[in-house]
Amino acid sequence: MQKSKNYWIEQLNLLPHPEGGYYKTVPQPAEQITTEDQRERPLYTSIYFLLSQESPSHFHRLKSDEIWYFHAGDPLTIHLLYPDGHYEQVKLGSSIENKEVLQYTVPKGVIFGSSIEENGDYALVSCMVAPGFDYQDFELFTQAQLLEVYPHQREVIRKLAFESLPD
Repeated sequence: MQKSKNYWIEQLNLLPHPEGGYYKTVPQPAEQITTEDQRERPLYTSIYFLLSQESPSHFHRLKSDEIWYFHAGDPLTIHLLYPDGHYEQVKLGSSIENKEVLQYTVPKGVIFGSSIEENGDYALVSCMVAPGFDYQDFELFTQAQLLEVYPHQREVIRKLAFESLPD
């Protein structure tokens, strides 16, 4: 029997994430690295991340690769907007026979967001960023910003980009 999204939110003590969904940071490694811009960062960071129909991951961009690992719930779609203008979808889930993947690496510099399949309720994943995540490397987008660059992706942009950025 599949657990409910509230079960995971309560058991893992997940909190609302600024881009959507719920998250909890897991312990970071003690090892630090120096980035190209001379900042000290953890070697990597990782979070539990729960997304639902009403709380998807809105379009954002990172300066590092991010690896997504599927754990539980329903499949989700990672929507990718590449700098060269093309759009791609990747299905993250456990039904390999349905061309879902258990993990996927989102390349640095690609704008992306994630949504639960229409008949689904939630997905529980982990996300790992190396070097470690820093909000200075995180950029959210409005619908207007993305429609200017990706006008042919209107439907997914309206679904996964904020009309105005949250405070």
